[in-house]
Amino acid sequence: MQSRSGVAVADESLTAFNDLKLGKKYKFIIYGLNESKTEIVVQETSTEQDYDSFLQRLPENDCKYAVYDFEYDIGRGEGKRSKIVFFTWSPDTAPIRSKMVYASSKDALRRALNGVSSEIQGTDFSEVAYDSVLEKVSRSAGSH
Repeated sequence: MQSRSGVAVADESLTAFNDLKLGKKYKFIIYGLNESKTEIVVQETSTEQDYDSFLQRLPENDCKYAVYDFEYDIGRGEGKRSKIVFFTWSPDTAPIRSKMVYASSKDALRRALNGVSSEIQGTDFSEVAYDSVLEKVSRSAGSH
């Protein structure tokens, strides 16, 4: 699957996603572009449960994509829920070229990942803070 920018999604990117979604093998996956900027590849997978350790993996000056298995409890005795959240991390300080390639390649990855519930666009850490994501995820959950 290719994006408008001609960037393809590596098979391993889909395999890792399915391992997270179906196998609950990972808590999060960080994706990036390969050296030649032709393919979206897995840069890291983690079983680390702490949300802060996920945030620490997002670089201050470069773009990434990420998928996070976000667990939350909305109260009302409904117990924990889990949503798969897709992140496009594009900090203001990232190089323009990098921001352009990531922006134009996002759709190929996003379309390839079936089962994502929410999408977060982050340009600084306040937009990807736990509470910001929780608010967006619980809003998209809606009430039955």
